[in-house]
Amino acid sequence: MNHIPNGKYKPYPQIDLPNRQWPNNTITKAPKWCSVDLRDGNQALINPMSMEKKLELFALLLKLGFKEIEVGFPSASKIEFDFLRRLVDDNLIPDDVTVQVLVQAREHLIAKTFEALKGVKKATVHLYNSTSVAQRKIVFAKTKEEIIELALNGVALVKKYEADHDGEIFLEYSPESFTGTELEFAAEISNAVTAAWGISKTRPVIINLPATVEMATPNVYADQIEWMAAHLEMRENVIISTHTHNDRGTSVAATELALLAGADRVEGTLLSNGERTGNVDIITLAINMTTQGIDSKLDFSNVNEVLEVVERCTELPTHPRHPYVGELVYTAFSGSHQDAINKGLAHQEAKEDPFWEVPYLPIDPADVGRTYESIIRINSQSGKGGVAYILEKNYGYQLPKAMHPEIGKIVQAVSDAKGVELDAKEILDIFEQTYFHPKESLTFVDATLSSINGVSKCSITYKHDGKTITAEGEGNGPIDACKNALMQEYKQNFTIKSYSEHSCGDKSSAKAIAYIEIQNDKTLSCFGVGADTNITIASIKAMFCALNRAS
Repeated sequence: MNHIPNGKYKPYPQIDLPNRQWPNNTITKAPKWCSVDLRDGNQALINPMSMEKKLELFALLLKLGFKEIEVGFPSASKIEFDFLRRLVDDNLIPDDVTVQVLVQAREHLIAKTFEALKGVKKATVHLYNSTSVAQRKIVFAKTKEEIIELALNGVALVKKYEADHDGEIFLEYSPESFTGTELEFAAEISNAVTAAWGISKTRPVIINLPATVEMATPNVYADQIEWMAAHLEMRENVIISTHTHNDRGTSVAATELALLAGADRVEGTLLSNGERTGNVDIITLAINMTTQGIDSKLDFSNVNEVLEVVERCTELPTHPRHPYVGELVYTAFSGSHQDAINKGLAHQEAKEDPFWEVPYLPIDPADVGRTYESIIRINSQSGKGGVAYILEKNYGYQLPKAMHPEIGKIVQAVSDAKGVELDAKEILDIFEQTYFHPKESLTFVDATLSSINGVSKCSITYKHDGKTITAEGEGNGPIDACKNALMQEYKQNFTIKSYSEHSCGDKSSAKAIAYIEIQNDKTLSCFGVGADTNITIASIKAMFCALNRAS
C-alpha cells in the first residue's frame, strides 16, 4: 500500500452540541419530497436526456406522487428552457404540483428563468451560491461579506421579477457546499436571505442544507441540521431541506438522521443518480419508511416499471444488489437462507394477522410489484429446501420433507459439475430424469386390484431382467398387496418406510403424484416417485421407481 503523507487528510471537526436531541427521536411521518432527477440527475448523465425522455420521466414522477419536482436549469441551456415551456404550453403541470428551477444570482439568468416560468401557477425558484471555506478561498476569492452580498443580490432580483409574475413564487436558498461551511456563517447567510425575502407564515422559505460533498459520518450531518434548526430565525416559517450526496456511501443514513434532527424536506433522485457517487436514493428512503409502518406518500408498488423508465431515460443500469429494487435483492442462494424463507412464507400464509415476519425479507416483494418466482434460486451453495421450494412453487410437486436431502444432493452435484446457477426448468429436468426415467431392472406393465372383506388383492405384471412375470398377492392395502405379489419372484427384500401423495394440476387434467420411500439391506433409504391419473397405479409406479433407483 502506498504511504499517504502525514497531514494530507484530517478528521472532520465535531459539532459542539452537548444536548443533542435527535438520537432520541423517531421518524413518524414522511417528509416533503422533491425529485431532482430532471436537473441534478440529468446534469450527471453521460448523455443528457432528450425532450422525449424528460417528458417520460416527468410523467413517471407525477405517477409516483411527487408534488415538488425540480425540472431543470432553464437559464443554462436551450433544451432546459424549452422543456419547461413544453410543460406549460401543453398544460402538463397539475395544479397541486410545484415545479422548481435552479438559478444563480445573476440578473440575466434570473430574467431568463422567469421568462421560462411564464404561465406557471406555482414555482419554487432555487437560488444558490457556494459558501464553504474552500470555495471562498480557492474558487471565488471572496470574503464572507461578499458572499452574503451575492446571495442578497440574488434575492432582490428574484423579488424584482416575482412582482411581474402571474402566479405563486416560493424561494429556496442553498448555501451550496454547506458541509464545508462554518455553521455560524451558514446560519448568518440563511437568516439574511429569509429576512430579505420577507419570511412569514404565508411566505415560508426553503433553506436547503446540502451535503454537496459528504465529508463526515452521518451523525455529524444530523448535528449540523439540529444546530441550524436552533439558529434559524422564525424557524416555524422555515422549511429545512436536505440534499445529500453519496461520496462516503452514507447518504441514506445521513438523510434519515437529518429527519430525526428536524429536517422537513428531502431532495433526491430515483436510484441514486447524480454527480460523482450520486444523490440520495428516494426509493430506498421511501421504502425504508414503509418497512416501519409509515406511509411514505409515494407509490413504489411497481418498481419494475420505475426501473424500466429510469434506465431508459438515463441510460444507466441498476445494480443487481440495489436496495429493494435490484434483480437479486429478494433472492436467496444460501441453503440456510432458503430454508428460513421457505418456512417464513409458509408461516405467513398460515397465520391470520398480516404482520410481515419472513426471515431475510424485510419487505414483502409483492408490495413493490415483485413476484415470488426468483426468491429462491439454485447454485452450488443452495440447500435441500431450495430445490423442493422451486419444484413446488413452479410445478406443483409437494415433496415429503424426508425426500429433500436426497433431491438436494442430486441437484447440487449437477450445479457443482456445471459451475453455474440452475434455472427452474433445469431443476425440473433433473427431477423428472431421476424419478420418472430411472435406469430400469424392473419395468411395471400392468396391475389389477380388488378388495374383498377388507383384504386387498393384486395381480401384477412386470418385466425383470428381460423376463415378463405375472404374480398375485394379498395385503392390508393395495400397496402392501402389490409388494407381496412382487415378492413372489423378486427376491430383494425391502420395506416401505414412508408414503405420501397429492394431486397436481387443475381439476380437468390433474394427475396423482405418489412418493414412496423404501429401505433394504443395502441402502438406508431411497425414494421413488410415480404419476398417473389413478392414485393406486401412481403408487405402484413410485415403488418400482424406488426399487430401480436402489438397485
